[in-house]
Amino acid sequence: MNADLAAVRPIELAEIREARKRIANTIVRTPLVRLELGSGHPDIRLKLENLQPINAYKLRGAANAVAMLSDVERRRGVWTISAGNAGQGVAYAARQAGVPCTVVAIETAPAARLDRMRALGARLITVAYDVAWKALEDRTFPGANGTFIHPFDDHNFIAGHATMGLEILEDAPDVAAVIAGIGGGGLITGVGSAIKALRPEVRIWGAEPETAAPAALSFTRGSPQVFTEWRPSFVDGAGGQSLFPRMWQRMKPLVDGCIVVSLEETQRAMRLMAEKARIIAEGAGALPLAAALTGKAGQGPIVAIVSGGNIDLQKFFELIGSVTG
Repeated sequence: MNADLAAVRPIELAEIREARKRIANTIVRTPLVRLELGSGHPDIRLKLENLQPINAYKLRGAANAVAMLSDVERRRGVWTISAGNAGQGVAYAARQAGVPCTVVAIETAPAARLDRMRALGARLITVAYDVAWKALEDRTFPGANGTFIHPFDDHNFIAGHATMGLEILEDAPDVAAVIAGIGGGGLITGVGSAIKALRPEVRIWGAEPETAAPAALSFTRGSPQVFTEWRPSFVDGAGGQSLFPRMWQRMKPLVDGCIVVSLEETQRAMRLMAEKARIIAEGAGALPLAAALTGKAGQGPIVAIVSGGNIDLQKFFELIGSVTG
């Protein structure tokens, strides 16, 4: 770990509003739609970040981080570590800015994500998940040169994600709870920063799969934890082997708790969105809906963030076809 890292500090509302202006011409202001489930179910609205140009929310953070690079940093090029969505976001923003980009990519990421990163001009270095996770902690990797943009523990990256919180409050002023999947923690930290600054009574919930739930364990024990029972699954954009101490610092003041859902509940949420709203969500994008359907976040109105839709269609069909509605 780099000892020269800037100390963790809150994301200020003024920074979020500036980021919103900075990335306005790169991102899409995504819609918020009601999921019609009938009586007896929570009031759930879906924030459709799967409709971003890269089909994932990571473009918000990447666009802001790249826009704030100095001229010297731009000349050096940028690199990041990703299972696909952060890599696509950084590659997209870097291409727009004329900046070379390298991605240390997890080799088990869906082929569609790897192909799209290459199509966006990124040079890929594929590695095993464990290797990538260690590189996230070390912030260095052999052969990856230039300015490192951390895919979640980066102040400017998180400020970009926070712009989503402003949109949620504008489109759902009656919101009682917001649920976001937790991978590294950048999404929930950003959204929570914006919402708690303006509406501190709104509950912010994380969602994790049962196979990778270090944040839930951390909230239970009151300190950042390693999840020793981690195992890979189709929910490859959320969950992790551990919660980084710096991200725990960022999240703890903002997040009210974390809801763990089963893989089957996640599959059912993917199917429900496809059937009711014609939405294709990847596993991580369906976690918040699965969490909302447990009732643990209350009756709403709940905003469930559909963080992305980058999944191979054949895999999507297999997953939704193997569960009943």
